[in-house]
Amino acid sequence: MHHFARQLGSPFPLLAAAGARTNRIEIGTAVIDMRYENPLYMAEDAGAADLISGGRLQLGISRGSPEQVIDGWRYFGYQPPEGQKDADMARGHAQVLRGEGFAQPNPRPMFPNPPGLLRPEPYSDGLLRERIWWGAASQRTATWAAGLGMNLQSSTLINNESDKPFHLQQAEQIRAFRDAWQQAGHERKPRVSVSRSIFALVDDRDRAYFGRRNQNTDEIGFIDAQTQAIFGRTYAAEPDVLIQQLKEDEAIAAADTLLLTVPSQLGVDYNAHVIDGILTHVAPALGWR
Repeated sequence: MHHFARQLGSPFPLLAAAGARTNRIEIGTAVIDMRYENPLYMAEDAGAADLISGGRLQLGISRGSPEQVIDGWRYFGYQPPEGQKDADMARGHAQVLRGEGFAQPNPRPMFPNPPGLLRPEPYSDGLLRERIWWGAASQRTATWAAGLGMNLQSSTLINNESDKPFHLQQAEQIRAFRDAWQQAGHERKPRVSVSRSIFALVDDRDRAYFGRRNQNTDEIGFIDAQTQAIFGRTYAAEPDVLIQQLKEDEAIAAADTLLLTVPSQLGVDYNAHVIDGILTHVAPALGWR
């Protein structure tokens, strides 16, 4: 029997549990598909998780990616407004999520209301609205996110918008985002993250898993009938070689946050080894903190 489920169930119970058991680390999501989300319920869940973690939630959202079924969001009760596409619906949900108030208060309530529009509760007043990231695949959506005051999250897969290598296209996306941010007149400085697959080959396991593949080039393909995408290369080399390769990645240099993608199917212990290898053998030489 085949099954259909959302690509990602609600992460907030797990994030709240992680926040309750930790003190310092940031907790968050890669990107939540906003085509499937009721933004007001999501605001409540995110607010609760942020309060439990003491204001450490980093909330990544996006319009989503191609999936196993046709228009899967319809089965969850969502429909784009007439004349709009599912991507427009996702962006509309994101705008509601970032809103500060949405409902007119009852003038004669049982209990007194605060002034102004009412908002979802629980509400985290620890600047959660400034810790929302939009996962952008194109320069157009990156600049749209900047206009709304959302941080930028750019992954290892973006739209192929020129004949330049992946890291240069991504660096251009980051520059466009920051230019749009400045033009919008936001007072705070935005955060920008990029994702990379990086493996320091420090033992025989690393070389067996990642040392024999031809993975030193970007890959280009179609993610749907209309969209050509470029997928960034995997970095896998001995630490001294890896350091030189990463120094030449202009998008990493332009970003302030690096997200590491790790092979979850190889288990927790090996993933911890991968991260430790980067922190020990690579990060100090590149000034990463």
